[in-house]
Parts: sequence; structure tokens; C-alpha cells
Amino acid sequence: MPSAPAARVRPLLVTEDPRLLDDLLRLAAAADVELSVAAAPGDVRAQWAAAPLVLVGADLAPRLIADELPRRGEVLLVATDDSRPEVWRQAVALGARDVVALPRGEPLLVDRLADAAEPRSRCGAVIGVVGGRGGAGASVLSAALALAAARRDRSATLVDLDPLGSGGDLLLGWENAAGSRWGELVRTRGRLSGAALRAALPAHDGLAVLTWSRGPAEPVPAAAVRSVLAAAVRGSRLVVADLPRRLDPAAAEAATLADRVLLVVPADVRSVVAAARVAHKLRGYTGRLAVVVRGPAPGGLAAEEVADTLGAPLAGRLPADSDLDRAIDQGRLPARTARGPLAAFCESLLDALPARTEAGDG
Repeated sequence: MPSAPAARVRPLLVTEDPRLLDDLLRLAAAADVELSVAAAPGDVRAQWAAAPLVLVGADLAPRLIADELPRRGEVLLVATDDSRPEVWRQAVALGARDVVALPRGEPLLVDRLADAAEPRSRCGAVIGVVGGRGGAGASVLSAALALAAARRDRSATLVDLDPLGSGGDLLLGWENAAGSRWGELVRTRGRLSGAALRAALPAHDGLAVLTWSRGPAEPVPAAAVRSVLAAAVRGSRLVVADLPRRLDPAAAEAATLADRVLLVVPADVRSVVAAARVAHKLRGYTGRLAVVVRGPAPGGLAAEEVADTLGAPLAGRLPADSDLDRAIDQGRLPARTARGPLAAFCESLLDALPARTEAGDG
């Protein structure tokens, strides 16, 4: 009989100050985190080592110091006044990482609580995909790559940053799926929970997608992209950003943050000339550009020649495939999404990705 999953250990709050307790419970609610509250020495000692984060109220710091609890990381001393020298002496004696004064330190505490509540075992990679010309197949490759990652370990997010495209949900056939679109997230700032983001988005079989609602697209500020991508990598093994060729501030921010940007270029001279302009623009934001060359090559242009002309390494050659060509023309995914040349190519791209499975901040 399989064992039940272990309950997640909560951050620990140690205080008897009712005002401080109310303030910290309010901040925990803002971070979507449940706290374990303790004051009795036995209760504190029982949870001290296992808690992902310990918040110690200045009112009980002297008692904890006297109890000689073992040193541990991720302890914050919380006070309403950090100007008193004894507060800092207590922090040193307790082994606290920092002193946080309220209300000034409230944003920091919300971030630290949200970090502590999320799994620390993974941090995803961000891959940007952009077409060297219109109709190059960047959106189809973006969706197929995200689907392949979701099939592999059931954890991927597709972020559609092309406001003039048809929409990642339409490409996946999810246009009627419930969930948040960019319109609800354009004013996002600061830290966003990775779990909360995934729960809010349309999702199926491990793939979540963030795209646009039908109708006019509201501009997405760079700060919102920064917050969303930071949350997405905490909740997914792979984040694929579908970027427009004309880099607005949102797309430029994503290109800057991406671990790799794939430039999709059909193997013909006109496409290479157009892609050179896009590559020049991208180099203002990333030094991690690589080229995907899509067949066929009617003039016999080799993939290596394309990459050399563009001055970027070759990430791979996507072979000619009539089903893929029709899908790109029609703005949909190929029927053989899990098989065929496109699926095999996506698997090869995933195999070549740098491992980023250990997260420092959850």
C-alpha cells in the first residue's frame, strides 16, 4: 500500500506579541502561506530544525537565546524598531540572518514567506523562440517544445508574448479553456508564487499557457514579464517564451532573461536576409542566441551555412515535413504532435538544455 505524501512543513513564527502576530499573519496571507505559531519552549524546539523559515518576534528573542537552541539558517528577527542596539545583539546571539523592522520590511517578509512555502528542488530554464521572418514556424515550435517538455516530466509553461499573434491557446486548441490571460496579469509587480501562477492559468497534462484574450492586446510592461517569468521557473521545469520579431519592452525583457533564444529560420536566402535583421536586434538583449534551420532547402542551402551567415551556433535542423508545413500555414499544431520529425527535434532540443534542476530560492 503506498504511503501518504508527507505534509509540507510550514514556516515557524515565534511570538507572544498580539500586534506582531496579527501583522505577520496578515503578511503570510498576502504570500498565500500558512504559518505554524509557537511560543512554548517545547513547541518551538520541536519545530525549530525542520521549518523552512523561522520568524522570531523580538519579544521572545531573549527566551530563545537562553534556551540555547541549535544554530540554523533562515532565521529572521522581526521587530517594530531596529534602531535599538540590543535588537542587533539579540540577532547575533540567536544566529539570525537579518533583522526585519515593521512596517518598512513588509515586502521583504512577503517575499521570504512565499519563497519558503514553495518547493526548493527545482528551477526551470527559460527558452525564447522567435521567427527570423513571418511564418517561420516559431509559434508552432514554441508550443511543440512546451508540449514535449510536459510529456517528459509533466511540468512546462508556454508564455505567449506576441500581441499580434493568434494566441497560444488557439494554437493548442484551448481557446475556450478557463484561466487567466495577460489582461489579468499586466499590472503584476514583485514576487508572484509559482504555484499560484500555474493554478491560475489554463493547463492540461502538465502544460500551462499564458496568452492573450481575444480582442485588442494591452501592452505588457517589462516588470510584469519579469515577475511572471520568475514565478514560472519556480513552478515549471521548462518555460518557453514565444517572442515577436519586433521586440517590444516585454519581449526584450524575456530575451534578456532567457537561458537560450532560438531563432527559427527557413532555409532560403530571403529568410536568412530577414533573419539577419532580427538577430542584430536580439544581440542587444542576449548573448545566448542559437539558430534553428527549418527545411526544405530549395536552393540547397545547408543549415551550417545559415548559422554561419547569422553568426550564431546551430541549435539544430528541423527536417522538411509536409504535415508541419501545413500546420504552420494554418496556424495550428501538427496532428502528429507526439510523433514525427517535429517531436523528435523537440526531444533533441530538450536533451541539449543545460540542467537547472536545483533552485536556490524555491
